[in-house]
Amino acid sequence: MFRMEIHVWLLAFCVIVTSELQWHRNPKLNKCWEVWRKKYGKDYQNQNQEEQRRMTWEKNAQFIALHNLEYSLGMHSYELGMNNLGDMTSEEVSLLLTGLKIPSWWNRNSTSHPSIVGSRLPDSVDWRAKGFVTSVKDQYSCGACWAFSAVGALETQLKLKTGKLVSLSPQNLVDCSSFYGNHGCNGGYMPAAFQYIIDNKGINSEASYPYKAKDGLCRYNPAARAATCSKYILLPSGNETYLQDAVARIGPVSVAIDANQPTFFLYKQGVYNDARCTSQHLNHGVVVVGYGKENGMDYWLVKNRPPENVQNLHSRM
Repeated sequence: MFRMEIHVWLLAFCVIVTSELQWHRNPKLNKCWEVWRKKYGKDYQNQNQEEQRRMTWEKNAQFIALHNLEYSLGMHSYELGMNNLGDMTSEEVSLLLTGLKIPSWWNRNSTSHPSIVGSRLPDSVDWRAKGFVTSVKDQYSCGACWAFSAVGALETQLKLKTGKLVSLSPQNLVDCSSFYGNHGCNGGYMPAAFQYIIDNKGINSEASYPYKAKDGLCRYNPAARAATCSKYILLPSGNETYLQDAVARIGPVSVAIDANQPTFFLYKQGVYNDARCTSQHLNHGVVVVGYGKENGMDYWLVKNRPPENVQNLHSRM
């Protein structure tokens, strides 16, 4: 189903420097560049910065064009498109928008998931269609994906228990869970967020503790508690059978993915499947809210704030 593996390209430093020094704007792209800048409100501090961003933008445009040509020939299951992140490298996007920090003590093989029930699972599941998933939120320039992932899974459990769909507060986790090894906008880990909620005996709603996209002092209000958490379950790393079982029988699941590839932030539509991904470079927290099959390919339905110009706010991977 879900493959996003990283491939390391080794280039000699002198080759990189030479290629950048010899780079010149493609005048045929001038109009497209200006339209793109106007659409996304791109302003740069000086001419040098604009040249650097233009160079990155042209490289991404070329990368998109080649990929989509291959897509039209049936070589890929997904399409790429230019968006608001088009003047950034994948490394810059990762630093800006991802924030998963897995502690060194984490045992990747640990699990507390019960034995899989033998009955047949449904061919497809979509918790959105059941009305159990809140809207996709924007984390902005704050590496709080881990917090959004944690509340996204808990919101469905709250709906199952109370019948009420409530947006919970990622800012509550950003500000208040540092004792558990989380670092606010500088990254965190979903199990640590769940443990904070358990020990704290609750979490506030988004309405009572709104998102600020920056670190702040803890302002948790017990009187405004919106949800609690009694326990969480760790699934075996990389085991999609357990994940499918959990999504079908329990609800949306917080998962960690490799979001290092340029195809990830330039994704537009289709079933995302980058063979360069690896479970050894997990850097982004999302929520799996379902699964299914498209054109014979299995996919996970993932709740994740995509770049602008993506046709569906929930990605298929």
